Amino acid sequence: MGARTKARKRAVDVLFEADQRGLAPLAVLEAEGQRSDRTLNPYTLVLVGGVVERLAEIDALLAIHSVEWPVDRMPAVDRAILRLGTYELLWGEDLPPAVAIDEAVELAKGLSTDDSPGFVNGVLGKIAVNPPG
Repeated sequence: MGARTKARKRAVDVLFEADQRGLAPLAVLEAEGQRSDRTLNPYTLVLVGGVVERLAEIDALLAIHSVEWPVDRMPAVDRAILRLGTYELLWGEDLPPAVAIDEAVELAKGLSTDDSPGFVNGVLGKIAVNPPG
């Protein structure tokens, strides 16, 4: 597993934990840094910070493109993956849209239900075809 793939997985873990515990994602990262002597991949910080910075915009896009699943009713892990995937899809530097979508689908395969990869692919595919602005 490559360094960026690991960073993405860690970012999803942080976003999921923050969501479930009702904490700010950056607070989760800070607490983790105090508990561990491991160095956090800088790309994890970029991803989590980017999702936090654009969360309202990301959730609005998810609401538009996921008609059958309101954002607050999505499985928490899928919501975290979609938030991260949307951030990378629209604001990721030097990352082709197909790669951003594929990375999110792979995370869904490893972390969520059998239906989640198709769901993630469908929502991110709609966002890629109809980007904001």
